[in-house]
This record gives sequence, structure tokens and C-alpha cells, in this order.
Amino acid sequence: MKVLDLRCTQQHVFEGWFASEEDYLSQRDRGLVSCPVCGDASVSKMLSAPRLNLGGPRDEAVPSQELATVPDTEQSLQAAWMALTRRIVANTDDVGDRFAEEARKIHYGETEERGIRGQASRSETESLLEEGIAVMPLLLPEALKGPLQ
Repeated sequence: MKVLDLRCTQQHVFEGWFASEEDYLSQRDRGLVSCPVCGDASVSKMLSAPRLNLGGPRDEAVPSQELATVPDTEQSLQAAWMALTRRIVANTDDVGDRFAEEARKIHYGETEERGIRGQASRSETESLLEEGIAVMPLLLPEALKGPLQ
């Protein structure tokens, strides 16, 4: 199993697990590897240090202070964004292109109140806002639109 550090053209960094280097290259070339944040299929492998399990005891223990690192701000923000989008997907109903219709039904009490997500045109969104219906455009990564694992 190969664990690779990958990066898309938008500079989002993520990890991918592959059976081999050839498996990674094959999947990448077929467009099957994409950024979980933005869906960009233009992905490159980053340099990473190999992990060697030599099995023997170590001569010197590494002090715990040396192991502690300050988390990279961009990676922390990326992880927070992914956690938030997963939570949104898990706690809302996808109503697809019926978003404006469903939002109105909820707002005017014609159907039960619940969290929804879906697609609306710019004019539909503006119309909803003019009616006093609070909506927020949110770009969800394509990878999160399917079943969550």
C-alpha cells in the first residue's frame, strides 16, 4: 500500500492511498483522482519522505518536544472546511433543482421545517432573498455529494 501526499492546481494538499505507484498513475491518467476540496482532477504527487520499518530498537528516544509541530494554517483551514461540509451534507436533504420551490414551502409553512441543499439559479436566489427567505450559496466538493463513508 502506498500513501501519497497529493496537491491540486489550487494548492489543496491531501492524502491518497493506492495499491502501487502504477495504480496511482493509472487512476490519475483516467481522471479518477481528484481533490476532495475543489474537485480538481489535475493532481500531482508531492515529495515525501519514505517510512521505513526496520524492526529493531532505536538507540535514542526522540524527545516528545521534537515530535510536536505547529499545524499548517492552510491545512487546518482545509480540514475545518471539509468537516463543515461533511456536517452540512449529513444534516440536510438534497432537493436538487427544486431548491427554490422547497425553500418557499418551508418559509411559508406549507411543509415541515428542515435543512435543505440544492441548486438555484442566480435569479431564483435573488428572488428568494427579496421574499425574506435566507439562503446562502455554498460550493460543495463533488466528492461529498455522494454517500458518506
